[in-house]
Amino acid sequence: MALHKLGKDPESPDGKSPTVYYDDVTDNYVLQGWKVTDSERRDQLDLPAHEDVIEFPRMMQFFPEVSGAGTPDA
Repeated sequence: MALHKLGKDPESPDGKSPTVYYDDVTDNYVLQGWKVTDSERRDQLDLPAHEDVIEFPRMMQFFPEVSGAGTPDA
């Protein structure tokens, strides 16, 4: 398996996060972002125990389907 970095939030402090990756084995995206920890917001979600949620602002530009780039480079 190889994760391919598609882009980082250009406004992120220290350039650490959020980040969009493409997994060339599963053909899925892996998203790194800020944990949603606010219980009021989490209570509004139907969230199974094996899943979690993150926020990732300004990141849609890195998805090939949005940018018109086609398939992510593997």
